[in-house]
Amino acid sequence: MRSTAEHRRTVLVDRAVTVFARNGYHATPVTAVAAAAGISEAYALRLFTNKLGLFLAAIDACYDRILATLEAAAETAPDRSPERLLEHLGDAYARLISDKSLLMLQVQAQSGTDIPEVKAAVQAGYKRLVAFLRSIGAGDAHIQQFIALGQLCHLIVTAGLDDVDESWARALTSGMTHVR
Repeated sequence: MRSTAEHRRTVLVDRAVTVFARNGYHATPVTAVAAAAGISEAYALRLFTNKLGLFLAAIDACYDRILATLEAAAETAPDRSPERLLEHLGDAYARLISDKSLLMLQVQAQSGTDIPEVKAAVQAGYKRLVAFLRSIGAGDAHIQQFIALGQLCHLIVTAGLDDVDESWARALTSGMTHVR
C-alpha cells in the first residue's frame, strides 16, 4: 500500500492537470490546486516545493497519460503498417482529448514555454512521444504528420470548429473526427 504522502501527491498531480488546464500556470495559485485535492497549500508545497514543480509534474503526468494511451492503442491495432497504425493511434488520441483538461493542459504548457523549465518539460514530452513513434516503426515524415494532425485536433476542439457550419471551418475539420 502506498504511503499517505505518495497517495496525496498522486491526487494533487491529478487535480493539478485539471486546475492548471483551466487558467494556465500564471493565473493559477497553488491554493486552488490544493483545494481541489482537498489538502492545504502548505502540504502541497511540502510535496512539490513550489508552484513550478507542481506544474511540471502535471505536464509530465499529461505526457504519461498520452503515451500510455498510445501504447495501449498500438497493442490493439489491427494493421501494423505505419500509416494504418498511426491512424489507429490518432483515433485513440482523439478519444483521449475528449477530456478537455488533458487537452487544455497541453495548450497551457505550450503557452508557458517562456519559462525555461516548462519549455524543457514540453520538449521532454515530445521527445518521449517521438521515441515511442519511432519504436513502432514510424519514420520522420509520418511522425511529423501525426503531430501536425494532433495540433489540428487541438485547434478543432478548443475553438469548437465542429460546431461551425461554414466553408472555412469545414476546410479544417473535413475528415477529422472527435469525441464530444
